[in-house]
Amino acid sequence: MTFRLTVSPDFTPDHLPGWYIFNTWLQKQLGEGIHLEMYNSFQAQHEAIVKDQIDLIYANPFDAAMLVREKGFLPLVKAHGLSDEAIIAVNAESPAKDVADLAPGTRVAATEDPDVRLMGMIMLEPADLTSSNIDLHLCDTYVLVAKKLLRGEADAGIFLAEAFDDLSGMIKKQLKVLVRSQIGVIQHVLMVGPRLTDRRDELRDLLLAMPSDEKGQDVLNNLGFDALINVEDEEMEFMIDLMDTLNT
Repeated sequence: MTFRLTVSPDFTPDHLPGWYIFNTWLQKQLGEGIHLEMYNSFQAQHEAIVKDQIDLIYANPFDAAMLVREKGFLPLVKAHGLSDEAIIAVNAESPAKDVADLAPGTRVAATEDPDVRLMGMIMLEPADLTSSNIDLHLCDTYVLVAKKLLRGEADAGIFLAEAFDDLSGMIKKQLKVLVRSQIGVIQHVLMVGPRLTDRRDELRDLLLAMPSDEKGQDVLNNLGFDALINVEDEEMEFMIDLMDTLNT
């Protein structure tokens, strides 16, 4: 039987090769066939989840509730020292110096990344901006969000902070950050589905031990992680409840 691994489409493209390296490493450690499937959109990934085609997923926090409560997924690990944060940025030439300077009708570029867009909309509240009074422009990637700002096709952009930080220096020089969230407790989590839950402890032990092995540490480096740490069920439930609260 071949299992299927996928990664939330909001991952940083620079780390795409790292996920293929991770998949190869994991197959060798488990002695099982694992196919890495990358989806171009959240919709395509959700369809695969609904059809029970996913066994392991590096999931964004917004999808965690559905994965746990509807599909029986359980948390494994998360990256040490990393949290999901959002940034509101504008063109460097924009007169806006603060989110409050934005007005209804603002053209906002964002991706389909649900947790980041949710955080971004919360950060736009000081300007009395809501989904009903902005002109939302959805983009496939954060690079395209940046291009919208550079071309003057959008007034503000919502970014995953990690993705913004990974933009080239040339692009970032032409952008201005108005606000960066500091929530600190929202993170992507590697989760295991029903067909592999009987090997959950084995998987967790392998992942936690990666820094103590030279090859394992090299795999982590390619993912941009220094280590993976355990995620208890209670911690997962807390994050799900927090996302529910933010979404109300």
